Amino acid sequence: MSLTQSKEVNSLSKRYSTHIERRTTRTVMVGDVGIGSEYPVRVQSMINEDTMDIENSYLAIKRLHDVGCEIVRLTVPSLAHAKAVGDIKEKLIENNINTPLVADVHHNGMKIAMEVAKHVDKVRINPGLFVFEKSDPTRTEYTDEEFETIKNTILKRFTPLVEVLKSENKALRIGVNHGSLSERMLFTYGDTPLGMTESAMEFVKICDELDFHNIIISMKASRAPVMLAAYRMIADRLDAEGYNYPLHLGVTEAGDGDYGRIKSTAGIGTLLAEGLGDTIRVSLTEAPEKEIPVCYSILQSLGLRKTMVEYISCPSCGRTLFNLEEVVDKVRNATSHLTGLDIAIMGCIVNGPGEMADADYGYVGKGKGTIALYRRKEEIKRVPEDEGVDALIRLIKDCLLYTSPSPRDLSTSRMPSSA
Repeated sequence: MSLTQSKEVNSLSKRYSTHIERRTTRTVMVGDVGIGSEYPVRVQSMINEDTMDIENSYLAIKRLHDVGCEIVRLTVPSLAHAKAVGDIKEKLIENNINTPLVADVHHNGMKIAMEVAKHVDKVRINPGLFVFEKSDPTRTEYTDEEFETIKNTILKRFTPLVEVLKSENKALRIGVNHGSLSERMLFTYGDTPLGMTESAMEFVKICDELDFHNIIISMKASRAPVMLAAYRMIADRLDAEGYNYPLHLGVTEAGDGDYGRIKSTAGIGTLLAEGLGDTIRVSLTEAPEKEIPVCYSILQSLGLRKTMVEYISCPSCGRTLFNLEEVVDKVRNATSHLTGLDIAIMGCIVNGPGEMADADYGYVGKGKGTIALYRRKEEIKRVPEDEGVDALIRLIKDCLLYTSPSPRDLSTSRMPSSA
């Protein structure tokens, strides 16, 4: 086999693999949370309280912490807000909440960033808003000299923040947004994924010049196709130039309800399936804590994290002789506090035993009025339909070795041997 053929076979084997091979990155610590390919894909969100409201900001962070959010971002539009973050952090520590905090700083906010860096674990800056560039409708080009002049201005303003982050071992997110590219990038590259990539790379290279590498990069857009292209492009550029920085994924301004969740899943899930992404946020126009279950559901559906019960159930058909939807609801209500189990509820024997073969427990219709209960591939017993749900719950309770609910992952099976 030639080298070319070998590469083609290897490429195909990855394409057809049932295991997602994540892009290899360096590790960046955000507080005590590791981000990168050596760690699980992390889940984060952002509070929507005014940071000056210390009590309600604390309560908002606590709510996110309680539902499993691993990193929380808050907006810091002024020096007063930056100082308030210190009070919020102190209150969190007093109440034994160590969720890392990220400060969101925009619009020439270096003094703000320098102040808030004392109190948070990561600072997010937006390259498009870092240096104000006044629009000139008569402009016909940006010269290389103008690019270099603006780069030097960025370097001068950016260096003090980088030095603070380096000295305190804090992290930086270079957070590019499709809707806020600088005038220079828009003029030169257009409102495109390439413009987003060039914007991010400019700051990546400045950080490299300053020997600072605690960097995470995001390339968010409100339209999933733009976001997909931008993340693919930045990942390729980073890898080609030797920068193995982690990526934070998100479809910004995704909206609310089912569509907001579907839109986020289409963007985030696609990239995760390609091995891209080390931390995610689902940006919904809803209470922030509602974002967290969506994040964990995306990760679990791709086999990247296991943080809840996986319910495997068929869509039902004319062969199903019991109310499948009702049974699934009852089983879910009785078991949703558990972590890491696979429970299958199948309508009949046609696909039931085969489709649920990987499940820890199974409930399968075996004809009118009869239910078969399984543990893995082994049929344990048959019971009357009206006793099926209770019998399944008893079976799970009798076999389960570990029942403590947790927002964190399980790395080992909690299932006993079927022997």
